[in-house]
Amino acid sequence: DSRTHTTHDSRTHSNHSSRTHTNHISRTHSELTNLIKTIRNAMKIRDMAKCLEEFEQLCRAFLKSKTIMDKEGVPQFYIRLLADLEDYLNQLWEDKEGKKKMNKNNAKALSTLRQKIRKYNKDFETEIASYKEVQSSSSSGSDDDDDEGITAKSLLKKKPQEEEKKAPEASKFLKGAADEESESEDDEESEDWGSDSVDSGSESEDNEGAAASLAVVFLKKYVFSLGLASILSLKKHKKKERLEEEADEEAEAEEGGWEKVKGGAPMVKEKPKMFAKGTEINSAVVVKKLTEILQARGKKGTDRAAQIELLHALAGISNENNLGEGILIKIKFNIIASLYDYNPNLAAFMKPDMWKKCLECIDELMDILFANSNIFIGENIAEDSENLAISDQPFRVRGCILTLVERMDEEFTKIMQNTDPHSQEYVDNLKDEGRVCGIIDRLLQYLETKGSTEEVCRVYLRRIMHTYYKFDYKAHRRSLGLQGETKSEQDQEESEGEDSAVIMDRLCKFIYAKDRTDRIRTCAILCHIYHHALHSRWFQARDLMLMSHLQDNIQHADPPVQILYNRTMVQLGICAFRQGMIKDAHNALLDIQSSGRAKELLGQGLLMRNMQERNAEQEKIEKRRQVPFHMHINLELLECVYLVSAMLLEIPYMAAHEFDARRRMISKQFHHQLRVGERQPLLGPPESMREHVVAASKAMKMGDWRTCHSFIINEKMNSKVWDLFPETQCVREMLVRKIQEESLRTYLFTYSSVYDSISMETLSEMFELDLPTVHSIISKMIINEELMASLDQPTQTVVMHRTEPTSLQNMALQLAEKLGGLVENNERVFDLKQGVYGGYFNRDQRGGYQQKQGYHRGGYEHLSVTSKLLFTLFCGGSSQNALSLSSSKQLPSVDMKSVFLVWLVKLNVCVFLCLWLL
Repeated sequence: DSRTHTTHDSRTHSNHSSRTHTNHISRTHSELTNLIKTIRNAMKIRDMAKCLEEFEQLCRAFLKSKTIMDKEGVPQFYIRLLADLEDYLNQLWEDKEGKKKMNKNNAKALSTLRQKIRKYNKDFETEIASYKEVQSSSSSGSDDDDDEGITAKSLLKKKPQEEEKKAPEASKFLKGAADEESESEDDEESEDWGSDSVDSGSESEDNEGAAASLAVVFLKKYVFSLGLASILSLKKHKKKERLEEEADEEAEAEEGGWEKVKGGAPMVKEKPKMFAKGTEINSAVVVKKLTEILQARGKKGTDRAAQIELLHALAGISNENNLGEGILIKIKFNIIASLYDYNPNLAAFMKPDMWKKCLECIDELMDILFANSNIFIGENIAEDSENLAISDQPFRVRGCILTLVERMDEEFTKIMQNTDPHSQEYVDNLKDEGRVCGIIDRLLQYLETKGSTEEVCRVYLRRIMHTYYKFDYKAHRRSLGLQGETKSEQDQEESEGEDSAVIMDRLCKFIYAKDRTDRIRTCAILCHIYHHALHSRWFQARDLMLMSHLQDNIQHADPPVQILYNRTMVQLGICAFRQGMIKDAHNALLDIQSSGRAKELLGQGLLMRNMQERNAEQEKIEKRRQVPFHMHINLELLECVYLVSAMLLEIPYMAAHEFDARRRMISKQFHHQLRVGERQPLLGPPESMREHVVAASKAMKMGDWRTCHSFIINEKMNSKVWDLFPETQCVREMLVRKIQEESLRTYLFTYSSVYDSISMETLSEMFELDLPTVHSIISKMIINEELMASLDQPTQTVVMHRTEPTSLQNMALQLAEKLGGLVENNERVFDLKQGVYGGYFNRDQRGGYQQKQGYHRGGYEHLSVTSKLLFTLFCGGSSQNALSLSSSKQLPSVDMKSVFLVWLVKLNVCVFLCLWLL
C-alpha cells in the first residue's frame, strides 16, 4: 500500500508539473500572438511608429521567454512575422511616392525599424530561409491557392494521420462553419487564421499521446484549428467550381448569343423626354423645366454629363420655338455653370472636351449680348424681377458674365499647371490662350459701355495678367528701327494695333485712378513695373516701385500677390544688370537669392527638403499657387546674374579691405561659392556656371581681366545664360567694360604699395580702356579716399603717397580696436556688478570714505600693472600673456575703465605719430 501510494503521488506530481509547464508555454505564446496581431494591424494602416513600439515590446517578451524557446524551439508564427515584416519594410522603403506622403514621425520610425529588423533577423537567418523556401514551393505548386491559405498551411505543424481524418468531423462542431463557407472571396484572406493555427499547433504538440488525443479533439481551440485545413480546402474547391461555371457560361453566351446582365435596377439607355406629347412650348413651361433640371444639381447620384445634355437640348427647343434671347441667355448661364461643376474637386482641371464646350458657350453668349443691346444682366437683378419673355420691355436676366470669364481664366491656368510642360500637349493647350484673351477683350468692350467701374477694373486686371510677362518683339524691332524682311511682314506690322506698352499704360492708369480695392491696384502696379523692367525701361520701373512704397507692407498681402512681388523684384534686378547698374541689380536680387528658396518664392516649384514640414492639404494649396511653365523665370540665369554682380562688387572690396578686421561680407552666397572652390582638392577646368564665376573671381583678384573675361563670356556661358537676353550683344559689351573697370580698381588696391608712381597710359594699355575712363576711375578712387595718391597732370602719372598702412601698422590698428573692445567689455561687467551709478548712492558716508581710500590705493597698484599690460601688447608680446596678466589679482576691476581709457588714448596718439613719420 505504501508503494502504491508513493507511485500515485509521484504520478500526480509529474502530471501537475507538466500541466504547469504547458500553461506557461500557452501564456507565452498568447502574449507573443497578441503583440503580433497588433503589429499586423499597424502594418495594414502603415502606422510605422506603432509598428516600432510593438516590435520593441515583442523583442522584450521573446527575450523574457528565452529559456522556454531554447527548450521548445522558436515558434513558426514568430519566424513568419519576422520574414513578413522585413519584406514589408523593404517594399515601403522602395516606394518613393509613399515615403513622401508619410509624416515626419512615420518616416523616422520606418528608417529606425528597418535597421533594427535587419540586425535582429541575422540571428534567425536559417529559420527565415527555410520558411521562405517552403512558402515559395507551396505557392508554385498551385496557382489557384490563396496566399494566406498557403502561409497558414505551411505554418501548421504536422498532425498525425488519424487526427487529419477526424478533422472534417470535428469541423462540424464549429459554431460558424456554415457561415464561413458562404462568405465572399474578399473575406477569404484573413490574417487571423495564421495566428490561431499557430496557437493550436503549439497546444497540440504538448498534448500528444493516445490517452490525451480523445479529450483534445473536443477542445474548442483544437477543433477550430483542425477545421481550418478542411475549410480552406472546401473554399478552394468551391472557387474552382465557380470559375469553371463562369467559363461554361461565357462559352454558352458566345455560342447562343445570350447576354449576361448585372443585378440591380435596369439601366435606362433612352434619353428622358423633355416634354409630354402635345404640350404647348412657351416661356413658362421652359422656365419650369429649367428649374426642375437645376434642382437635381449637386444631389447625390445626379449624372452631371446627362444634366449638361439636357440643358443643351432645352436650349435647342428654345431656339426652335423662338422664345427669345432672354430664356436662351438664362439657359447658357446654367450650361456654363454646369460645365464648371462637372469636376467637384477644386484641384482637378477640366477635360479637353469640356474645355472646348466651355469656350464655345461663352463665345455664343458674348455673340448674343453684342447682337442685342436690350438685354440687361447682373447679379443685383432678383429672380422675381427677371423678364425672360418677349415683350416691349427689355430683357432682364440674373447672372454675371464677368464671374464666368474669371472662372474660365482660372480653369485655363489649372489646365496649364497640370500639363507636362515638355510635351506637345502643353503647346496645344497654350494655343487656347489666344481664344481666352479674345474673350477677355470682347468682355472688356462690353463692360466699358454697360458695366460698373469695379467690374471694369476687374476685367482690366485679367487683361493685364495676360500681357505683363510677354516681351513685345515687334515693338522692340520698331524701336530699333528694324523692319520686316518680307513685304508681308512689313504689311502685318503696319496693320497691327498699339504696342503692349501703350495698352499696359492705359489699363493700369485707369485702375490707379478708379479702383477702390488695394489688391487690384497692387497687382496692377507690380505688373506695370514687371513690364517696364522686361522692356529695359529701368528708370520708369524703379521710380514706380519707389513711389508705390509696396516694399513697406507687402508682407501683409496674400501669397499670390507676394509671389508676383518676388517675380517683379527679380525682373527689376535683371533689368538693372542689363543697364549696367550692378549695385542696384545686386540689391534687388539679394533677398531672393540669399534665402536659398528662389524656386519656391517665385512660385516655380516646391523644394523637396520642406516636404516633411507640410501636410498633404498644404501641399495641394501650394501647388495651386504655382505659376505655369511658360511664365517661369530662368533660375540659372537669375543665379548667374546675381553671382556676377556680387563678383564685380565683392572682389574690389576684398582687395581694398584686405587687412580690415571689421570687413563685412556683401554677399554670403558668393563667399560660400568661393569657399567651395577653395576646398576642392583638384582644380580642373570649370564646367558648371558657378565654377565659371569662381574661376573668374580668382582671376580678377590678381588683376587678370583677360582670363576673367574668358571665364565669364565663352560658348558654354553664352548658350546657358547670355544668349537668353533680348539684347545679347549689348549685355556682353557691358560685361566686358565692367570687368575691365573693376579689374583696374582691384589691381590698384592690391599693388599700390609696390609702385611709387605709374603711368595712366600703361594702365590704359594693360586693361584696354581709353585714357579718359582710366582718369575718371582713378579720380573717383582718390576723391573717395580709397586710394592715397595724386594725379600729375602734365606727365599723366599717378603718384602714390605711401600713406597706406604696412602690415605692422595694420596689426597696430587691429590691436587698438581689440583694446577698445576689451575696455567696452570691462565697462559692461563693471556696470553689472556695481549698478549704473557704481553703487555710490547705496553707500553710507563711512563706507564711501573707506572705499575712497581703497580706490586711491588700488589705483596706484593698478597703474603699474596696466602699464605692464600695454607694454606687453605694444612690444609684440602674445595676447594670451597679456590676458593672463589682466586677469591676475593685481588688477582690481574698480578703476579698470578710467586707466584703460587714458592709456588707449596714448596708444592711439603713438600709432598716428608712427603713421605720420612713415
